[in-house]
Amino acid sequence: MTPSTADYPDDMSIEDFEELADRAPEGVKLEFLGGRLVVKYGPIDIDDFEELARVAPEGVTLELINGKLRVKPVPDGDHGEIYMWLMRQCMQHRPELALYPEQGLAIKTYRGGRARADGCLAPVGYFAGHGEWADPSGVLMAVEVTSHDSDTHRRDRVEKRDGYAAAGIPVYLLVDRDRDALTVFTDPEDGTYHQQASYPFGATVPLPGPVDITLDTEKLKDYAH
Repeated sequence: MTPSTADYPDDMSIEDFEELADRAPEGVKLEFLGGRLVVKYGPIDIDDFEELARVAPEGVTLELINGKLRVKPVPDGDHGEIYMWLMRQCMQHRPELALYPEQGLAIKTYRGGRARADGCLAPVGYFAGHGEWADPSGVLMAVEVTSHDSDTHRRDRVEKRDGYAAAGIPVYLLVDRDRDALTVFTDPEDGTYHQQASYPFGATVPLPGPVDITLDTEKLKDYAH
């Protein structure tokens, strides 16, 4: 069988790979080829993925998107500042909601999936008792902030977009640092968002129901490079 590989260089050191490979569930064989994490004799199933994600070394965050194992990029300082900016705006406008960082979601993609959104907007207390990979049915909005790597397009603009649509998350907000723009995806049906609108940094951005927040994005110009 063809190895299951990540389609972009993984944010992982050889030392972390060796530790991960040593901890992998029985029957899951990992390789590290050309800077990419490979599941030999893949694809990996959901149960094995969850065990692998649980034992991953500190700082290594794994996702399973469309049956493919991914290593989530480590965020830089601007990424963190953008997240905190958005969290403050959400708290100001909707104090009954919280923007949860790095929450694991069980998404219904091809072969099943597990994603860690940069942010999940949900009612305060929603994730209590859910475990590591939560049911996304109560999530009002998923958020991703792009990283400056060669496969941002495939990961954030395509694969995660489609995964969140398949999960029925009403709004997907993409903060796109390569394009200095925000894109709001809405109206998920049959695994696709049927509406989208893009706004440049500095614009006033309406997030429709059930989010019902209007963002003042002037501050994002500070993080445009």
